[in-house]
Amino acid sequence: MRLDLLAVDQWIDDNSRVLDLGCGDGVLLDHLRKVKKTNGLGIEIDVDNITACIAKGVDVVEQNIDNGLANFSNDSFDTVLLTQTLQAVHRPDFVLREMLRVGKESIITFPNFGHWQARLHLLMRGRMPVSKLMPYNWYDTPNIHFCTVADFESLCAAEGIQILHRTFEIDIHTGKKHASLLGKLFPNLFATHAIYHVTS
Repeated sequence: MRLDLLAVDQWIDDNSRVLDLGCGDGVLLDHLRKVKKTNGLGIEIDVDNITACIAKGVDVVEQNIDNGLANFSNDSFDTVLLTQTLQAVHRPDFVLREMLRVGKESIITFPNFGHWQARLHLLMRGRMPVSKLMPYNWYDTPNIHFCTVADFESLCAAEGIQILHRTFEIDIHTGKKHASLLGKLFPNLFATHAIYHVTS
């Protein structure tokens, strides 16, 4: 599993109710069910991912989160997850409000587009970077809102969202689990990925 997904464990209680928005192939919900004994539900729109969830025994609903979560009542879940999807939704502010309506707490992970390598690439080449951090061309990327750590915290402040915990990763696909001292002091510049635990 990606390191950012494993980091979610510390903020989720045993036997809690978890909703995973854009749950992908269900690997996180499957992990939480086995390790934390959670009662989880995934929301996904990709048919292949839904099939993968079903194969794992993960409960999943086909739904577009851009349309909201009107089918769920307030505080239906203890925790609502949004991992590596914030930058791909049409209205991140609306999705965050819906997450905190149906869940007591939320955990959001996203790539930090303010990372120094992305900045340097733009400065030196004048083109949108393509890298392990951002592996798509500007014209075929699923990312429609390029968000930085500073952007996200500004949105939280504007929406009255309380940040309970935050942590940062250097590279979620390697053994470098936690950000360096510079990454902790200046996450907007040095963190490749951010993980936030928030409440309303």
